[in-house]
Amino acid sequence: MAGEDARGSTPATRHTFRRVRILNVEVDDLTMDDLLEIRQGTFMTLHADMLLKLQQDREFHDMMPMFQVVTCDSQVLYFLLKLIRRPVRTRVSGSDYFPRFCERYRDDPSVTIFMCGAGPGIAELAAAKVNARAGRDIVVGTASPPFEATPDGPYVDELAAQINASGATVLMMGMGTPRQERFIVALRDRLTTVQLYMPLGGTIDYEAGAAKRPPAWVTNAGLEWASRVLHDPRRRWHRYLVDDPKVLFLVAKDVLGRYRDPFGVPRSS
Repeated sequence: MAGEDARGSTPATRHTFRRVRILNVEVDDLTMDDLLEIRQGTFMTLHADMLLKLQQDREFHDMMPMFQVVTCDSQVLYFLLKLIRRPVRTRVSGSDYFPRFCERYRDDPSVTIFMCGAGPGIAELAAAKVNARAGRDIVVGTASPPFEATPDGPYVDELAAQINASGATVLMMGMGTPRQERFIVALRDRLTTVQLYMPLGGTIDYEAGAAKRPPAWVTNAGLEWASRVLHDPRRRWHRYLVDDPKVLFLVAKDVLGRYRDPFGVPRSS
């Protein structure tokens, strides 16, 4: 993802992966190995909840050109793309990707990570575990932004100074969508050493052991959402049982040629 727009607000130069469209988003057809080869730029891992937010949040929608690669993050989305005959080769989820990235570059001292997100103390615990696994300090800094911090507030300058002081070449954000993407866009002009930006949701909690992923067979069957509802119904039920099913209706309209981008943005193809 080389190019003068690796930072800043200029729309990014996309990689040349085949892309498929679903609603108002284009998803790259790439493998985990393809993503692991990328050393510069910004990517996004797309799932059903994000698809819905992209129908409701104009600011989030307008940030999409800043992300060079958009992966199919969930097995549900993978099955959905296959069902509507716009398949991608595989699911490439952020929580699978991050430990593989750390393993891939464990012996490359030019790769260092700043881990930002999760609750107080969680990122530090995750960093300690990742570093122990890597056999070196691949994670060189952490931060847990307060809940009230916003991408356009004074905290961004403080966070940028902390990241720059660490010398990290990778920024891994785990703050939830679209907050983490907004912070990345706000930070890029301020960062001096970061080359690769990873918005990876709850991955910090997984790395710290503060949250558990379900068994692989549950994820591969597209049932990770059900596991999350069962383990945390109060927090998860509305997203998975009320909000996300709305995406199915929108995709049906898309297949029938009746979907219209709510923001009136024409298709590029």
